[in-house]
Formats: sequence, C-alpha cells, structure tokens
Amino acid sequence: MGEEYKYKELTGKIIGCAMQVHSEIGCGFQEVIYGRCLAVELDELGISYQREIEMPILYKGKDVGTRRVDFLIEDKVLVELKAISAIDDSHIAQTINYLEVFNLEVGLLINFGETSLKFKRFVKSARSVPLKSS
Repeated sequence: MGEEYKYKELTGKIIGCAMQVHSEIGCGFQEVIYGRCLAVELDELGISYQREIEMPILYKGKDVGTRRVDFLIEDKVLVELKAISAIDDSHIAQTINYLEVFNLEVGLLINFGETSLKFKRFVKSARSVPLKSS
C-alpha cells in the first residue's frame, strides 16, 4: 500500500480511544453512551472536539434541512458512531455524505455494537469525488 493517510496520527489516537472504550464496556449499550465514553477518552488525551454539530443541507443553493455529526475532532476529522450489529452500505453512504456536507477530507465510522470494535476510515482524495475506505 505505502500510501500515507492524511491525519494518520490523529485518526490512530481516535481509534485507540474507541478501542479503550470498547474494551472497558463491550457491546450492548446505546450509541449515546459510547459517545460520552469516547469524549472522556479524548479529554484524557487532550484532543479537542465538538459534539453533535448541526450543519445545513443545501440543494440548489436552498437550505432544505440539517444533519448532525457525532464528533468533529480538531476541526479536521469527522467521526460517526454506531452501536449496531453490523455496518452496511447505508452507514458508509451517510459518512461519505457528511464529509461532503462538512467539506472535510477525513472521516471515521466506528461501530461499538459488535463483539470487537469495527471501524472504517474515509479519505477524500484531492482530485476526485470518490472516497477510499480502509
């Protein structure tokens, strides 16, 4: 592969925080609980974040509603949390759409709902619309 991911160190720390939460409390809780626990872990590492930021959705220049992202970390990395049995294509599409709406290049989709933590990293390339997930 050899490709360096943008904000690799930061996303690694975020994933590490999520792993710590999952190892402490496991699966079976609501998403809001995992969000609160992740905030505790981020605070302990001194990582700045905003939670549940609402952004307008524009269609042909008209405001048609809003979307809310779970975390925006250091104004660079979008984090969408789930607590479900498995991530599917709709969750991936949601994360990609959030990156577009928030005009961000890097996102994480983290699922606490399985017996082991699952995550996907999304990187929007500089020249294209498609995103790579890892």
